[in-house]
Amino acid sequence: MSDDPFQADDAATPLTPEERLDLKLSYVALRRELNEAEARGVLAGERWALSRKRDALDEVFLRRLHLRMFGDVWRWAGKYRTSARNLGVDHWAIEVALRQALDDARFWVEHKSYSPDEIAVRFHHKLVAIHPFPNGNGRWSRLAADLLALQLGQERFTWGRGSIVAASETRQAYVRALKAADACEMALLLAFART
Repeated sequence: MSDDPFQADDAATPLTPEERLDLKLSYVALRRELNEAEARGVLAGERWALSRKRDALDEVFLRRLHLRMFGDVWRWAGKYRTSARNLGVDHWAIEVALRQALDDARFWVEHKSYSPDEIAVRFHHKLVAIHPFPNGNGRWSRLAADLLALQLGQERFTWGRGSIVAASETRQAYVRALKAADACEMALLLAFART
């Protein structure tokens, strides 16, 4: 992996030059430093979310969750992206797509359309497919799925028990599982979530 803090791996979405300017931390010069700062933020967001009553299917809560996870690092944290990406819906369709994903998940919960695990994993997949934020979508949507699983009486997911942020076998397995889910094959992603 490159030392460039903005060099994304093959499975990550690169930031635009304007989004890069919104880095709050002037000391970040290496990718490792950015990863460490973001990891601290993810843990802080996790503590915040787990310490309160929450509804994982509430749009305001989900935006605040992203802000809590990445707000110490990025000025755009908690704000929907305003630029095109190599994946996700068009930026102008994010709010509608997210509301549809929330409505779908509420329907699945109310009608017990799937097992609680599958509801949470399908919700995660929809959030990743929308890709609402400039960065952090995978980490945010995995935590959102964990919170939904807890809300449904399940334990948190393990998500491969390894680092998904770094280029690793765990990340490669995660990306393969997401691509299978894109083709409506949820089994790999369900298995990965509990491995």
